[in-house]
Amino acid sequence: MKKESVVNENSLQQGQDPNQVLNELRQQIDQIDQKIVGLLADRQHEVENIIQIKKAHRMSIYHPAREENLISDRRHQAQQAGLDPNYIEELFRFILRQSRFRQSTHMAQKGIHEGATVLIVGGKGEMGKYFVRWFEQAGYHVRTMGRRNWDNIESLCLNLDLALISVPIDVTSQVIQQLSPFLPKRCILADITSIKMEPLASMLEAHSGPVIGLHPLFGPSTSSMDKQIIVYTPGRDHQACQWLLDQLSTWGAVIVGSDAKEHDEIMAIVQSLRHFATFAFGQFLCRKQTDLYRSLEFSSPIYRLEIGMVGRLFAQDPALYSEIIFASTERRQLLKDYIASIASNLDMLDLGDKQEFCAEFSKIASWFGRFSEQAMRESTFLIDKLIERF
Repeated sequence: MKKESVVNENSLQQGQDPNQVLNELRQQIDQIDQKIVGLLADRQHEVENIIQIKKAHRMSIYHPAREENLISDRRHQAQQAGLDPNYIEELFRFILRQSRFRQSTHMAQKGIHEGATVLIVGGKGEMGKYFVRWFEQAGYHVRTMGRRNWDNIESLCLNLDLALISVPIDVTSQVIQQLSPFLPKRCILADITSIKMEPLASMLEAHSGPVIGLHPLFGPSTSSMDKQIIVYTPGRDHQACQWLLDQLSTWGAVIVGSDAKEHDEIMAIVQSLRHFATFAFGQFLCRKQTDLYRSLEFSSPIYRLEIGMVGRLFAQDPALYSEIIFASTERRQLLKDYIASIASNLDMLDLGDKQEFCAEFSKIASWFGRFSEQAMRESTFLIDKLIERF
């Protein structure tokens, strides 16, 4: 229920000092704020109880259905209270994210397979170091291996429970072939490359024990695995690999299963095509010597968002993106098809054919279907957040 205001125009007309009234109201607001903080502390206390249960029973952190039901309930409550539901949703999504982050921090210290020994091959690289840190925090015995450690391969693989390959794509199969003869049969062999068909086939051929392919869809700068997606592709003896998936889930990751072929086809669009299109846009701006800072003075929020994503690409390691974009002949062919698709519009541009443009636009809009409505909502949210900042 709405609470009636304690102040009205008549009270102010009766000679009350407005400053005094404001001070009294501000004191009441301060008291309410203190209660809010106290309630959040109470909520956090209950979260700590949930953490203990989840740690004891090795349960995952993220429950999408539970969170979405909670958000729907709070939106309805906001409407009943005369509050903006979008404001309440944003507030509670932040509260939920903090709760998940708190849980993932605690769960990072819980090892699903206690006492297990893990070897990170490529453990000196950025992603390698990232997983070294997570496994060490969870209490695993972690060994790392780089190019100079092949002389010690037998001792590094002794009594091993998991060998995780974190090396560049172009040498992954070679490393798998060299490493596998030294692995215990019960040891899980896994990789974290962004393509799956070739590495998975190499692992299955070289190692007779449990095999699984992994692809973390995030980089080493990610501070938390909260809601970060990790795709897995089954190889051999899925039951023996389950503890590894449970561990990743316990750390907050969302685990998505796929066969290797489907993974590579989808990731060619999600990663290779997207990164190359961004590269091509930045390349064009560079060649045209566009004044970026001046263009931002004329920009809409959506342009700032788009140019921000382009600039983000070129702030990172080119070798990493070249590995992703040129990972396979299939990906390179897809990019050729993309360039050919763009070139197919030259006649339309030469003729200034607006009718053809509108017809093609309508056909594509029909293909996107209801996703366009979702995209409009999500992009509007991002634009509004961008406006708040800039």
